[in-house]
Amino acid sequence: MDKTVFKNILQILIILIFNSFLAQESPKRPIKATIINDTISKKDTTVAAKESLEDVLDYKADDIRRDVPKKMIYLNKNAQVKYQDMQIDADYISIDEERNIFFARGKLDSLGKVFEWAQVNQGGKKYEVESFSYNTKTREAIAYNARTEESEGLIVADKTKKYNDSVFVMRHAEFTTDTYYISKKDTRPDYHLLASYIKMQKGKESSTLIVGPAQMYIEDVPTPLVMPFAILPFSSKRSAGILIPSFGEREDVGFFLNGIGYYQPIGEHFDLKVLADVYTKGSWNLRPEVNYLKKYRYTGNFSADIGSTVRGIKGLSNYSKTGTYRIAWRHTQDAKANPFLTFSASVDMTSTSFYNNTVNNNFIMDQSVLRTQQNSTLSLTKRFLKLPATITSTASYSQNFADGSASLRLPQMNVAINQFYLFKSKTGVRSGLLENITVNTGLNLTNSVVTESGEMFTDAMWDKLQTGLKNNIALGTNATFAKYFTFSLGATIDNALTTKTLTKYYDPIINIEVDQFNKKIAGYSTFSTTASVQTQLYGMLNFKKGSTIEAIRHMVTPSIGFTYSPDFGGSQFGYTRNYYNANGALTPYSIFDQGIVGSPSTGMVGALSYSIGNNVEMKVKSKSDSTGVKKMKLFESLNISGNYNFAAKDHPWSIISVNGQSSFFDNKLSVNTSLTIDPYKILFAPGSDTGIRTEDFGSFSVQGFNMQVSYPLSNELFGEKKDYSKVYSQKGEIRNENYFFDDDNYAHFEQAWTLNVNANYQYSRNLSRTATKMASIGLDGSLKLTPYWNINGSTHYDMVSKELAYTRIGFSRDQRSFTINFNWVPFGQYKVYDFFIGIKANILSDALKYKDRSFTQPNAPF
Repeated sequence: MDKTVFKNILQILIILIFNSFLAQESPKRPIKATIINDTISKKDTTVAAKESLEDVLDYKADDIRRDVPKKMIYLNKNAQVKYQDMQIDADYISIDEERNIFFARGKLDSLGKVFEWAQVNQGGKKYEVESFSYNTKTREAIAYNARTEESEGLIVADKTKKYNDSVFVMRHAEFTTDTYYISKKDTRPDYHLLASYIKMQKGKESSTLIVGPAQMYIEDVPTPLVMPFAILPFSSKRSAGILIPSFGEREDVGFFLNGIGYYQPIGEHFDLKVLADVYTKGSWNLRPEVNYLKKYRYTGNFSADIGSTVRGIKGLSNYSKTGTYRIAWRHTQDAKANPFLTFSASVDMTSTSFYNNTVNNNFIMDQSVLRTQQNSTLSLTKRFLKLPATITSTASYSQNFADGSASLRLPQMNVAINQFYLFKSKTGVRSGLLENITVNTGLNLTNSVVTESGEMFTDAMWDKLQTGLKNNIALGTNATFAKYFTFSLGATIDNALTTKTLTKYYDPIINIEVDQFNKKIAGYSTFSTTASVQTQLYGMLNFKKGSTIEAIRHMVTPSIGFTYSPDFGGSQFGYTRNYYNANGALTPYSIFDQGIVGSPSTGMVGALSYSIGNNVEMKVKSKSDSTGVKKMKLFESLNISGNYNFAAKDHPWSIISVNGQSSFFDNKLSVNTSLTIDPYKILFAPGSDTGIRTEDFGSFSVQGFNMQVSYPLSNELFGEKKDYSKVYSQKGEIRNENYFFDDDNYAHFEQAWTLNVNANYQYSRNLSRTATKMASIGLDGSLKLTPYWNINGSTHYDMVSKELAYTRIGFSRDQRSFTINFNWVPFGQYKVYDFFIGIKANILSDALKYKDRSFTQPNAPF
C-alpha cells in the first residue's frame, strides 16, 4: 500500500514539474497541442483524440502567461502569433486552447481607446484592426474597426465577419481609393462610399465587392449620389457589373436617369453594354453596345438607340409621342494586319427626326442635334505587290434631315494606276520633255440614286438609279531652259458613260418645265491642254549699317500659261439639245445635266493665264538670337492670279483673285486674307438690287474680302518662365497642393494661363447692290487658379448683330483620387449645365460617376 501511495505521489510530482517546464519554455520554440484520452476501452487500448490544431502554432511576446486550468495563453506587448498562412501582430493576444480561438487587440491609450491597430496578415493580404478574433476550427473571424486593403481600394468597417477564406461580410463600411488616406498621409479620405453592408467574395485571381445601399461623401460631406446597390470587381481581367447612371432634369421630358445599365464581357474579344435612359414624363431609350477587339488585327463596335420621346401632357394640344432609332457601326483595321487589303466602316443610320427628338443627352452635349446631314461609308482597298494599281470599293449612304432626302452610292469602285513615265531614260538621269512625260490614269464606276428616305430599296428607288463609268488620263512633262525658266506641258482626257440621259421640255398644260430621264446608254469625251512657263526673281534692299532693319528680301514667282479646250456644246459633238422655255425662248441644255458623270464643258477656251507669287522677308537686329540677326516674314505668300480668254465672246477678262498669308511675333500672330476684284463695271437699274456686268473694263470693284486673324496669348509671352525651386528655398504642401513659400511664408506657384484670340471678317457683294458683312471675335482660354483648380471657357461675339454666339464656361478640379468638372452653356438653342465627378482608380473609372444635367427650351427662363 505504501508503495502504491508513493508511486501516485511521484506521478503527480512529475506532471507538475512537466507543466511548470512547459510554462517557462521559450516562445520561439513551436509547440504542438495534443490531448490524450486516458481511458481504457473494452479492448484495453488507449484512444488518442483528434488534435484541436491542424498545424504548428508559433507565438512570442515580451510577457507570456499561461493559465493551465482555464487552458488559456496570454501574450502582452509585441505579441505575435503564427498559424498556417496567418500572422497576427498586436499589443495583446489571447489563445483559448479549449475553444480554439485567438483574440488580438491593438495598443490602448490612457483612456482605454485603441490608438495603434493590430496587424493581421493572411494569404499575402494585410488587415489593420482594433480587435480581432479567429476560430481555428471553423476558420471564422470577427474584426472591429478593420482596415482592409483590396487592389487600389481600402475598406474601413465597424464590424467585419469572415465566414471562410473567400467570403467576408462588413457592416457600416467606408470604401475609398484615396491613396493619401490609404498610405496614412491624411487622417480622412477626400471621398468615400458609406455602405450599410458590404459582402466581399475572393477568388483565386479576382475579388468582388457587393455593396448594399451606399452614399458618396466628398470631404465627409454627403452628395446626392445614393446607390441602392453596386458590384465592384477587383481584377486585372474584365468583370461584369452594374453601370451607375447620371441624373438630372430636362424641361421638355422631365427628370431622368441617364445611362443606367449592365456590362458583360463575352469571351476574349467581345463585351456587351446595355444602357437605358428613363424620364418621368414617359420618354425612354434603350442603348445596346457591343465592342470587339483583336490585337494587331482590328477593332470596332456596334451601337444602337431605340426609344420613344414623349412631350407635353396626354390629352392636350402640346402632347406628342415620337419613336426614334439609330444604328451605328465602326470598324478599323490595324495597318499592320494586312498592308495589301484594308477594310473600314463608319455607318450611321437614323430616323429622320432622331436628333430633334433624342433622349440620349450625349448628342445634345456634343452638338449633334445641330446636324443637317449624316453620312455612312464602307470602304475596301486592295493593293498589289507587283501590279502598279490600287482598287478601292466603297458604299456610301447620306441622309439630309432638312428635306428628308437620301443619297445612296452602291457599289462605287475606283481603279487607280500608279504614276509612271512614258519613256525610259537613256542615261539614268531624266532630262528633256520626252523623258519627263508622266501618265496618271484611273477608272471610276459609280451607281448612285437620290431619293426620299421612305422610297429606299423600293421600285421607285431602282427606277431612279443611275450608273456611270468615267476614265481620266492626265499627261504632263516639264523641262528647264535658259537656266532660270521651267517649261511645263500637260493634257487631260476625260471619257464617260452613263445609263441615263436628260430630255427637257415645257408642258403648257401644267405650265412647268419638265425634266425627263431616259434609260439610254450614252457617253462623251473631252480634252484640254495647258502650257506654262515659270521662273523666280529675287530683289534685295540693304539698309545702312547700325540701323535696326538690315535688309528686306523680295522673291517673286511669276508664271504665265495657256489653256485650250474646244466648245463641246457645239452641234458637231451631239452633247447638247435645245428646247423652248416658258417664255418661248430657245434654250440649250446638255443631255448629261443632273447626271452622275457630270456634263462636258461648253464654250471654247483659249485663255492666257497669269499668276504672280510674292514672298517678302525682313532681317532685323536681335539680342536673343546667337547670330545677332532675326528673320521676320512680312508676307509668307501674296499671290495674284487671273486669265484672259481669247475665245470668249464677252467678258474675256476673269475675276482677279488675291490671296495672302503671313505670321508675326515669332509666328504667333497668324493672318490670312483673300480678295476678289471684278475688272468690269457693274450697273444697277432703278429699283433693282441685282446689277448687270457691262463690257466697260477698268472699274476694278471689290466683290469679296475675307480676313482671319488668330493670336495665342499666355503667361510665358509676358515674362520668362520662372524656376520656382531656385527662386524660393521652401517647398511645402497644403492639403494635396504643392506650393513654394517665400521668407514671409506666402505661397507661390506657377499660375499658368492661355487665351486664344481669333477674329474673322467677311465682305461679299458679287452683283448685289448691298454687300453682306460678317464680323466676329472669339476667345478661348484657360486659367489655373491653384495647381489643381482650373477655369476654362470659350465665347464668340457677332459684331454685326451685336450678340453673343456659342459660349461655354467650365471649371475643373483635380482632387487627388477623383476629378470634378462643371460645364455651362448659357446661350443658344440648348442651355445646358453639366456636373461630373469621376473616380481616377482603374477599378472604379467606369463604375462610379456622378452627373447632373439640366436642359431647358430655347425660350424658357434661365
